[in-house]
Amino acid sequence: AVFWLLRNKTPQRVDKWFRKLQLLSAAASSLGHGGNDAQKTMGIVAGALFTAGIMSKEDFAANWGRFHWPIILAAHAAIALGTYFGGWRIVHTMGSKITKLKPVGGFCAETAGAVTLFGTALAGIPVSTTHTITGAIVGVGATRRLSAVRWGVARRIVWAWVITIPASAAVAAATFALIRL
Repeated sequence: AVFWLLRNKTPQRVDKWFRKLQLLSAAASSLGHGGNDAQKTMGIVAGALFTAGIMSKEDFAANWGRFHWPIILAAHAAIALGTYFGGWRIVHTMGSKITKLKPVGGFCAETAGAVTLFGTALAGIPVSTTHTITGAIVGVGATRRLSAVRWGVARRIVWAWVITIPASAAVAAATFALIRL
């Protein structure tokens, strides 16, 4: 059906259709994001509550007991607030600075990212949602032509990912050292 639509309609009509279809792909991407990133956040919160002695082993065994819904809702709220206040810069970089996305490309990138996130969540593999969607967007841009991708922007994003882990480790070590004093 998609190929028929692309072959037999004007670009404006194709864009109109895929703008509507992007509502579905964005919803799927959002669900995949929550299913992946929210799970990691909930695990960290539950681990912190367990370490502090607020949660017991029985709370974990009994479907988290009384902590189940508050942890889930707090994780969802944190992701929603983070996206609302700081995510628009990332969305802008992904959608227009790596490559120019049209509705067809946006739909394909979001759908590919969502499928990847669902698959990894079902397999129990934690992945970065940002890595997933960035790879999908680069892939969509590269299908037009390799020069459609701004490789300098992509390179800076990859370097930020590489630097994040040792930088986080250094900040955690410094924080631990300060607390220990």
